[in-house]
Amino acid sequence: MADNRSIRQELYDRIRESSKDSVVLEEMKRMGFWANNEDRPSIPELLIKKEVELNKELSKLYDEKRKYQNKEAVLKEMRLKRMLDSREKQAANKKKKELQRLEKAEAWKKQKQTEIIYLGEGVSVGLNNTDNNVALLQKHGLPVFNNENDLAQAIGIPLKELRFLSFARKVSTVSHYRKFYIPKKSGGKRLISAPMPRLKSVQYWILENIFNKVAIHPAVHGFALQRSIISNAQPHIGKAVVINIDVKDFFPSIHYKRVKGLLQQLGFSEKIAVILALLCTEAVTEEVTIDGQHYFVQKGNRVLPQGAPTSPAITNILCYKLDKRLQGLANKNQCSFTRYADDITFSFDNAQTNAQQLVWRIKKVLQDEGFTVHPDKIRIMRKGAHQEVTGIVVNEKAGIPRKKLRQFRAVLHQLKTKEASALKWGNGNLASAVTGYANFVKMVKPAQGAAFQQQIVALLQTNRLQNPVSVTTTPKNTPTPPTQNNSNEPKKDDDKPWWNVV
Repeated sequence: MADNRSIRQELYDRIRESSKDSVVLEEMKRMGFWANNEDRPSIPELLIKKEVELNKELSKLYDEKRKYQNKEAVLKEMRLKRMLDSREKQAANKKKKELQRLEKAEAWKKQKQTEIIYLGEGVSVGLNNTDNNVALLQKHGLPVFNNENDLAQAIGIPLKELRFLSFARKVSTVSHYRKFYIPKKSGGKRLISAPMPRLKSVQYWILENIFNKVAIHPAVHGFALQRSIISNAQPHIGKAVVINIDVKDFFPSIHYKRVKGLLQQLGFSEKIAVILALLCTEAVTEEVTIDGQHYFVQKGNRVLPQGAPTSPAITNILCYKLDKRLQGLANKNQCSFTRYADDITFSFDNAQTNAQQLVWRIKKVLQDEGFTVHPDKIRIMRKGAHQEVTGIVVNEKAGIPRKKLRQFRAVLHQLKTKEASALKWGNGNLASAVTGYANFVKMVKPAQGAAFQQQIVALLQTNRLQNPVSVTTTPKNTPTPPTQNNSNEPKKDDDKPWWNVV
């Protein structure tokens, strides 16, 4: 019975899928009552097959008709289909986005390892511009860096260190500069921002391989090879009138954008210019402590730090137009003109020249070039009075102020009878200070300076002075003569210039 029911059910299913005539025909063929000619079917077979196909299509149409007669059912089905399609699409999009995210993260990771693409807020504009002006670079004899990797390789540091040293942070727990104050000759104190060893090494490389190769104006004597305070003073010796003007906040007047613009004018791409400008400038910061953690918070623009080895050379190049205008002013008034960093000197033979009018014109030129004259440091020195240029007396011949020499002789004499700790000269370490001043004297007066050096050597040999330093002639490009002040900086730095303290 069970088998009969199963066979009957199969027949019903077959009839439902096609038709009764189609099933009867198939069974007759199977049982041999109808010829099975597949190649040439008979007309009744074709009619039965066609009937089956038409019935199927009619059945579908009837189903569609019934479906659309029930609007709610149709809408429900449409919504369900749309929902299923949407979920499938969302799943596909999610998978696609995740794949894109992973690919982007991998590409970003690789790009960060091989490129510098961000250096901080407000300074990263232009990092995509890598076009050099090769003709300009060759004109100045400067190296060509196609990208930041070339620059890092030339300096001799990894790319990640170049990024670290040049990155500009608004708030940081690390500072690349050591800051301290030194007393000024005229009173007050001067902030020195001395670069830490790693940055200092990079800045020296930039100085030697870039800035020192760029021509500067002939009237510039500060921080220039084969020039010194002596060469700066010589054009003004024996003049009827000497005018000396000091520029206020000389280095802080040069901001990041001017340095970047200078580097681009030399031919470097904007990307390389940004990196080099960041390495040579420093933001004005304030150190704060929160929960025992020190933070350096930016509170001003990035400017040239007074203490970086690159700062003087950058100002010399940037001030080329200023120097050219001042030289033109000097030629027009038949004057001699020199500039040593922020110290500007004019002198002329004609005592009747209107010095006040010349000072006014100098102020106007400086103002046009973005600088300000220090109101308390304008000196007009006439013949017969004391005339001094960058620490050198220029009345008749190059000399040193007598009062200062007498004081120095007194210190050397007292060292023979008194303990060094009871005496004071210059910056902190007495041995370094007196040695530096003796070297300075030898630049101006070789015989007298050599005599002072011999006395110092004798004092060192008898241990009247501690922490001996070598007594040598100061190089021609020594920046400034030693001055007396009360700095408390470490002894090892006392004999070094202010831009070379770490």
